[in-house]
Amino acid sequence: MRWLFGSLLLAFSVASPAQQYPTKPVRIVVPFAPGGGSDFIARFMAQRLTAGLGQQVIVENKPGAGGMLGITQGVQSPADGYTLTLIASSYTVNPSIYKFTFDPVSDITPIIQLSQGPLLVVVRPSLPVKSTQDLIALAKAKPGQLNFASSGQGSVIHMATELFQSMAGVKMNHIPYKGTGPALTDTIGGQTDVFFSSTATAVPHVQSGKLRAIAVTTAKRIPALPDVPTVGESGVKGYDVVLWHGLIGPKGLPRPIVNRINAEATKALKVKETADQLQSDGVAPAGGSPEQFLAQIKKEIGVWRKVAADAGVKAE
Repeated sequence: MRWLFGSLLLAFSVASPAQQYPTKPVRIVVPFAPGGGSDFIARFMAQRLTAGLGQQVIVENKPGAGGMLGITQGVQSPADGYTLTLIASSYTVNPSIYKFTFDPVSDITPIIQLSQGPLLVVVRPSLPVKSTQDLIALAKAKPGQLNFASSGQGSVIHMATELFQSMAGVKMNHIPYKGTGPALTDTIGGQTDVFFSSTATAVPHVQSGKLRAIAVTTAKRIPALPDVPTVGESGVKGYDVVLWHGLIGPKGLPRPIVNRINAEATKALKVKETADQLQSDGVAPAGGSPEQFLAQIKKEIGVWRKVAADAGVKAE
């Protein structure tokens, strides 16, 4: 009887904090500088989680080391639900490029995928290319002569373009930049020919005629650009690269806390206002279970490891 009482007491002591959660402010660590897409989504969700959880949810920016500084701090925090970390799709690329001080799968607790969206494949208007098929034909006719920009060596944009090259059987010349801004500027200026850009930053230039959009990288077209086909339907069957953001916690985060945060985030993602606001940043609401998010992370880590190995991509 004594062991039974002890077991019940232990179960109560474990369950009680989760049932009462949260009793103090919660912070979301954002491993990037203020003002970018990740920061926008974190602050947007923090406002809605504050209302849903009944406690202030604070965003704390911790940029550095390609995002790994903030992520490492977040996943090494106590597993009590008061420190969450926002990760982006670059999280699944980094294990192929950098050495981690933790396991990117087993040392985290996935909570929910918040957003999803494509990269937009754009070319300089003077390039004689109006479709993905045209780009492939030109790249094959001039191997190594077309220049593609990226936001940096080993970035998601770099890796997405390397995957495209591998699947399409072409070879272009990589020109890495320090960020999306200068890469986009030089593609507009004609110094580079092709850029797999974030949608939000490229669309205004497409609308003004400074760039030509030829494809989106997701498996489905997007409502914002219904006439722009996918890479997959343009001859590179099976190509699918999604930009996303999501919330994770440290390893061992109690399931009741995970469920509570997931439920409140899901409610926020289903509101029409959420879709409208996220659309302004070129993405759409995602959602789903922690298990679905974990499966996405595992799958992408495997894909990018192979791409990095095949293309010989290494950190600068």
